[in-house]
This record gives sequence, structure tokens and C-alpha cells, in this order.
Amino acid sequence: MPTKTVQIPTPDGLADAFAAYPENGDRHPGVLMYADAFGIRPTIREMASELAGHGYYVLVPNFFYREGPTPVIDLPGHIKEADRDALVARLMPLIKGLTPERVLSDADAYLSFLTVQPEVSAGPVAVTGYCIGGLLATRTAAARPGQVAALAAFHAPVAADGRESLLRLTADVHFGHAATDITPEALGELNESLDTAGISYTSEIYPGTVHGFTMSDTDAFDPAGLRLHWDRLLPLLSRGLTKR
Repeated sequence: MPTKTVQIPTPDGLADAFAAYPENGDRHPGVLMYADAFGIRPTIREMASELAGHGYYVLVPNFFYREGPTPVIDLPGHIKEADRDALVARLMPLIKGLTPERVLSDADAYLSFLTVQPEVSAGPVAVTGYCIGGLLATRTAAARPGQVAALAAFHAPVAADGRESLLRLTADVHFGHAATDITPEALGELNESLDTAGISYTSEIYPGTVHGFTMSDTDAFDPAGLRLHWDRLLPLLSRGLTKR
């Protein structure tokens, strides 16, 4: 599986990114993948490469590039639950720096870069993300409805982003929620907003999971949750990206 590190020009400088794509020399649908707050690391590279193996060009930007290239902070090889609060405290100022204006400016740069790669086919793209990356993916899809045909977000605070953003979505959508992240009542309110948007979607709580369940290098990892994530993500991309 070919992989490489690339530099994406943005109005605020160069964003380093990881790219993975099939090695058969053909052109493939593009997927913009936003990592969780811990950023690009072996687990994320493995997930991007696995997705690329299903026939996609996957681009994973370092959305904290304004603070420096990956890794922005030092991470242990395995992130224990006892480590999480201290690491998140270090990352929180960076997360707060991702203003709506910066998020959309960056999204334009990421999508512009993705769509002109020689390995990427013409047509709509997908966005997917994890944790804060899921929120960035949702904002990207809402802001670029004519370009983004599929959106997936996992253990992401999408319900907190407001009904107005959700109503701008036109993509096929899947939201996979951790059981500890959202109540059934809040899920119902979120899904009501998606119903109002009139889009094709699934939005569900993954049983027995905690925040971060897709990440194999953390104590939050849930193998069954990760499998369900792939079971939902791959058909979504196939449906959304074949509407050409």
C-alpha cells in the first residue's frame, strides 16, 4: 500500500498530512480523514491504510499544523486512561484555536489538494473523522454540500454543534456514538434534526463503548466497536461515492 507524507498549502502555512492509496495505478475516490485530537500516529496511519485498501485515496491532515508538524505533542505508545486528562489538557488550547473560520479555510485547502491529486478520480469526495475530527468532518460536509457526498463521524461531539449546521448537510451520513458520549434522549433530538434535513442517515449508539473506542492505542479501544465502525463506514462510502 503506497503511503507518503505531503504538504498542503493553506492561507496560514503548510499543513503536513499523511496519504495512503491503492498501488494499482488507477484513480480512486477521495476521502478526507480527520484524526482524533491525539493526531497522526501509527494507529491513524494503519486505519487510513486499511481504508485505502478498499479502493480510496485517503488524506489525513495535521489540523494542528499551526503549532508545528506531527507529532504536535509527545504521546506514549499506548494512551492509558490515567494519561488522557493530562494529554487533553495540553491539547485543549489547540482545539480552542480551531475557530469556525479556520476550520472552513483549512477544509477548503484540504479538499482542493485532495481533488487534484493524480491518483484521485473526478467527482464527489467523502469526509470521515474521530472525536474532534468527527466534528471537523461534519462542519466540512455542511459547508461544502455540493462536493461532499458521504460523511461519517465516530465518538464525535456532533450533537453539540447546533441544529443549523446539521440542517445544511446533504451527504449520506453515519454517526457512530460512544455509549458514554450521548444519552438516548439527546440521540433522539439529534436524529430529529437529521430527519428535518431530509437526508439519508444512520445515527446510533455503539453498545458498551466509551469515548475513543475505535483507537487501538488507547484504553478506550473496543474491538467490537471498531468492527462495527468498518461495517458502517465501508457501505456508506460505497453508496455515496458511486453516485457519479
